[in-house]
Amino acid sequence: AGRVPNVLLKYLKTISGNGALAIAIVLYGNRNYDDALIELKDILELDGFKVVAGAAFIGEHSFSNSLARNRPDEKDMDIVRTFADEIYTKIINEKIIKTVFVKGNTPYRKYYMPKDEKGQPIDIRKVKPKTNNNCINCKLCANLCPMGSIDFEDVTKLNGICIKCCACIKKCPVEAKYFDDSGYLKHKKELENNFRYR
Repeated sequence: AGRVPNVLLKYLKTISGNGALAIAIVLYGNRNYDDALIELKDILELDGFKVVAGAAFIGEHSFSNSLARNRPDEKDMDIVRTFADEIYTKIINEKIIKTVFVKGNTPYRKYYMPKDEKGQPIDIRKVKPKTNNNCINCKLCANLCPMGSIDFEDVTKLNGICIKCCACIKKCPVEAKYFDDSGYLKHKKELENNFRYR
């Protein structure tokens, strides 16, 4: 959290910009994007792109239905449209298009790590969704998993990593998928309590 996801880094290094213009955009779930935007900008520049604009937008948090619920909404989309118009104007009107400055720290902060009651880090990377008896074996979770980690033949099994996108949990028609890890649940509740407001 607060950085470019590790799972994307290898892929991003395979892209060659060859001087093409690029726009760095990150999405966050109402907590903070920390150094994700500057990190993405730097990666794109190392890949040979000229980054001419950058933005961080809010969308519903993957962990929760209540954090940034139903966002982006119409107000957010107005901001997106204005941003797009400004980029268009910049590209059309400027003879020499400058690289954009974006907020962030270098060196980058460490990935955001939640803490327990004693201030010790909670590592949720190994936490995996569970499946209860409500499961009707519709395979929707396996089809939705962006990592292809949910076993199609036995949706109770995970064959790869879980990035906590919660697509399987949020989209399950019978609420069969869930997390029960106490550290994860504490962190989710903390986020919901501290970052629920617009």
